[in-house]
Amino acid sequence: MDDHPTIDIDRLDRPHPNLLKYYLLASILAGPFFPLAALTSFLRYRTLRYRFDDEGVSMRWGVLFRKDISLTYARLQDIHLESNVVERWLGLGRVQLQTASGSAKAEMVIEGLEEYEQVRDYLYSRMRGARGQRAPAPRSPGSGVHAREELAEVASALRATADELAALRKTLAGRRGGPDSHP
Repeated sequence: MDDHPTIDIDRLDRPHPNLLKYYLLASILAGPFFPLAALTSFLRYRTLRYRFDDEGVSMRWGVLFRKDISLTYARLQDIHLESNVVERWLGLGRVQLQTASGSAKAEMVIEGLEEYEQVRDYLYSRMRGARGQRAPAPRSPGSGVHAREELAEVASALRATADELAALRKTLAGRRGGPDSHP
């Protein structure tokens, strides 16, 4: 039997309350700036919202500076799970979503989830489904009349390039006075 109860991902819109505990514990590391760190963490927790719909996933937070990130399932490239010692102690994890944006860091980090493995599995299934609907069927390179014509064009272009390189080599050798030089 599955060790994780099934959840309704579409109804998941807020982080678990243990995320606030995590934020407050992390704020202690700010030392004398604890009150400021605790306040900003509290406001982030209170405003943090997730939305999973048919098109993709979105996340928003912020009071003074509102941040809103939306990703379609088709844009997702990779999904990672992460949780440090304190998060594991609190039963939480993070789902990191990466796109082909060229950045090494995650485009979106859904944090404060108890059901992070189920969310990952859900996102993988949606990501695969989105790719299956949008991806054109691959053509076999050796099939059909058009493919043979394309291969003949490529071969002709390669031959022309080789001929031009040979002529260029002769010209350069002639300027240097090498053994291949001809008047």
